[in-house]
Amino acid sequence: MSGDGRPDPATEAFVAHRNLLFTVAYEMLGSAADAEDVLQETWLRWADVDLDTVRNQRAYLVRITTRQALMRLRTLSRRKESYVGPWLPEPLLTAPDVAEDVELADSVSMAMLLVLETLTPTERAVFVLREVFDLGYGEVAEAVGKSPAAVRQIAHRARAHVAARRPRGGVSPAEARGALDAFQRAVETGDLQSLLDILAPDVVVLSDGGGVKQAILRPIVGADKVARLLAAGLDMVGAEASVEPVQVNGCPALIVRLNGEIDGVLAVRTDSGFVTGIYFVRNPEKLSRVERETALVSALP
Repeated sequence: MSGDGRPDPATEAFVAHRNLLFTVAYEMLGSAADAEDVLQETWLRWADVDLDTVRNQRAYLVRITTRQALMRLRTLSRRKESYVGPWLPEPLLTAPDVAEDVELADSVSMAMLLVLETLTPTERAVFVLREVFDLGYGEVAEAVGKSPAAVRQIAHRARAHVAARRPRGGVSPAEARGALDAFQRAVETGDLQSLLDILAPDVVVLSDGGGVKQAILRPIVGADKVARLLAAGLDMVGAEASVEPVQVNGCPALIVRLNGEIDGVLAVRTDSGFVTGIYFVRNPEKLSRVERETALVSALP
């Protein structure tokens, strides 16, 4: 803190870019808890920097964050090898403006984060910085410790990889809300036909209990199987369960409560009025960010 009560220049710069740095780290890691740890490490390193030697504070902070996230990503990869059942990203309660930013909503959606999981750590960092945040190849190269020529090759490879695996084209927020409303009514009534009417024929369900909560250990594919699974699940919890529509990672979702306590998050992917993907996160360690909004940004200041 300076003598006039204002934060010192290092603190001011970090606070000004904090939401951007969190978004970068989260898109690289798929975990808010690990993204926060990365930001803590970034701050510790930033606090020791001589600001007079820094030409571009945002670029410098992004570089620190990226390198810390890369180290954390390699640790996470080893941790996921022993994870019980499917691993899903940590859901974030987001404000409506995230859904209105189509590119940002797509980049932080559960579906896209799962696609990014199939990239190598360096490919993921390059893709996020180049394709999501539109950083120049030189700035990306500094962040990942590669030459600009190498980064161009990595970016080309990552784009092709993502293009081959990314979900079908997105829909407008209004269309997504309409599909969620129909899905919510079907879930609340447990009516099998209503579920079949809203589910796409090739709908997929993934569930993450982290070995702590009961969850399906393999993907369930097909409208009939998914509808029966949802109807049976509702029957088991009965009147104790309630659902609340929210925006998670910029996309429609339902918070599931049992006896008033959060039991999980049902994030959904929609296309042409149908639900094409359901991501059910029940791992308690991943539910701390669904009771308060998390600020995400894609625009670079």
